[in-house]
Amino acid sequence: MKLSIITPTYNRANMLGNLYKSIVKNLEQDEEVRQNVQTQWLVIDDGSTDNTEEVINQYIHENVFEIQYHKQENQGKMAAINHVIHYANGDLIVECDSDDIFSDTAFYDILQAYNEAKKRDDLYGLCFLKYDIEGNNIGNTFQKEETTMFDLYFKEQETGEKAIVFFANIRKQYHYKIENHEKFSTEARMYHEMDLKYKMKCINKPIMICDYKKDGYTKNIQKIFKENPYGHFQYFKEILEQHDMVGVPLRKRLYVIKHYILFSYLTKQYHIKDIKGFKNKMLYSILLIPGLVKSYQFKNKVESIDKICT
Repeated sequence: MKLSIITPTYNRANMLGNLYKSIVKNLEQDEEVRQNVQTQWLVIDDGSTDNTEEVINQYIHENVFEIQYHKQENQGKMAAINHVIHYANGDLIVECDSDDIFSDTAFYDILQAYNEAKKRDDLYGLCFLKYDIEGNNIGNTFQKEETTMFDLYFKEQETGEKAIVFFANIRKQYHYKIENHEKFSTEARMYHEMDLKYKMKCINKPIMICDYKKDGYTKNIQKIFKENPYGHFQYFKEILEQHDMVGVPLRKRLYVIKHYILFSYLTKQYHIKDIKGFKNKMLYSILLIPGLVKSYQFKNKVESIDKICT
């Protein structure tokens, strides 16, 4: 088995050493892994101005395992991964951020799961847990042995992060869709596209350790929404086009429809005819006017914050 690890990075030279050491440790400490696992590390530098290239070249010089260094002008994480994905030559592909590390038994656990599932043609990947640096599960354990990312978060009500190890032959058929040259696009948009044809196998073991900041995304959500409205609009639009939301709790339906209205307002795009399901269309009609008022208030609030900051 060969595992291709993709790490997009931007000015994180001081953190890459921890990830590198975790890869080396996984490759060296277990006999079964030493005999059966090869690793390729693809580092894609998204326009760093620090000594990232120097650090990675030192690891390449050590020649412990295959490493490739690529660099692009700053375009954001999703564009960086799209840029480098075709260089992956492993059986499996996993994306690991530069401030994360692999758990001590990650490669062993991936190998065992891969051996059980490698002959399946209805799976796009293996889904594992992520832990924080204090050893806590970031989210919940899986309720089902197999699911889709849509069902996991919208029906099974998962809230935390998970680590997906993709089957390379399927993952390389997809890419992160970027709208209007935006620098951020939720990964879930690509996952949901995969969900239409495949599902994933769930393993209640952690393979990544993350320096997880629970309020990090929340603190920046207004800025993220303002700077990347077109990708978010397409994300919520595609949910409403592809799912009638049967089995989805009401609060999750409301979450999707409210955000669809917000990003419709921010991008000036309205497509009510594309909404699937009578209940969804009814909720959209009820929420449209108050939603547009809230969207107007949101836009003014963000613009006011921008003026204060500048």
